[in-house]
Amino acid sequence: MKKDLISKDIIKELLKDIAKYFLNLEIENITFLDKELSRIEKREADIVANIDNKFVLHIEIQNSNDNKMPKRMLRYYTDILEITDLPIKQYLIYIGKQKANFQTKIVQDKLMYEYDFIDIKNIDCDILLHQNSPEALVLAILCDFKNKNSKDVIKYIIDKLYEYSKEDSNQYRKYFMMLEILSTNRDLKNEVKEIEMLRSVTYQDLPSWEIGFEEGIQEGIQEGIQKGIQKGKFEERKNAIKILYSMGINIDTIAQKFNIKKEEVLNYLKD
Repeated sequence: MKKDLISKDIIKELLKDIAKYFLNLEIENITFLDKELSRIEKREADIVANIDNKFVLHIEIQNSNDNKMPKRMLRYYTDILEITDLPIKQYLIYIGKQKANFQTKIVQDKLMYEYDFIDIKNIDCDILLHQNSPEALVLAILCDFKNKNSKDVIKYIIDKLYEYSKEDSNQYRKYFMMLEILSTNRDLKNEVKEIEMLRSVTYQDLPSWEIGFEEGIQEGIQEGIQKGIQKGKFEERKNAIKILYSMGINIDTIAQKFNIKKEEVLNYLKD
């Protein structure tokens, strides 16, 4: 699965929330039309679906500018026309890092064609952060954070996802994987991993936690771990690794968190 694009499976999973929060469409029943549209050129994030037997929804996810987009969308439109008499709603959703620069229509001789365009970065993330939905929280990573600190937003998202999935670790992993993939399009993948790592080693989650520990001590420990991961200086990294090991985190997990070999972890634990 490519990390710089949203996979088709993820879009299918999130389709109702994408339609609701990005397109202002309330939908109930979805029938995907992949097989019927075998002539359409295969792209990872294309979605074509019969919605409530009322219209056909075509969503194209794009993470880079493409001056041929109107022609591509028109080709999709004519292909969809071959298999349905229902109205067709087409949307290009842009999730790229660069400023969007798309033409959305073709006007030529007797032809007049147009599709709808959504730039995710123009949507206020608060709209999704305040929804009672893990899918909405995952999508919030793509939206406009306004003046909010990105780490604060990511921490809020991860904490809320953990709350929603507390009784189901598989569900949490599913949503976290989605969040990690989507975060790549905002250059936030490292922050997502860092905050998840800190959450996963919070003292309160461990059997060795004692109520009498001062909050400042806990925060100091987490800050030390964070510096050890980010800066990579020998003493900071050694201290962070020793803290994690003393907390009962196994060597393989520590190696994975710091992206180093198991032997290197053992060297840090010496003396």
